[in-house]
Amino acid sequence: MKWSDLSSNWCPVARTLSVLGDRWTLLILRDCFLGMSRFEQFVESSGMTRHILADRLKRLVEAGILERKAYSDSPRRYDYVLTEKGQEIGPALMTLRDWGKKHMPVRRATSS
Repeated sequence: MKWSDLSSNWCPVARTLSVLGDRWTLLILRDCFLGMSRFEQFVESSGMTRHILADRLKRLVEAGILERKAYSDSPRRYDYVLTEKGQEIGPALMTLRDWGKKHMPVRRATSS
């Protein structure tokens, strides 16, 4: 089953994952909650390719989670800002962050 096929699945988790179910999308949302809104900021923060970022931003805008707002006409550039619907994802991201801190702590190499 493809992700796009999950949009009509009875399960709300499956339907949510059809939009948010990959690491790049969640990292974009993380960055939005950290105050980032521009394409170059997302590239720099996440390390994803420009092609992947453009695709994920388009999907998030189409899903009504982000909104594009022009900040430059020449060349045409946009800020990507969370909509009210997007803001509602915040508690889930906080839960993922807290779980990660508890169960996936950063392991640093010890110096000899």
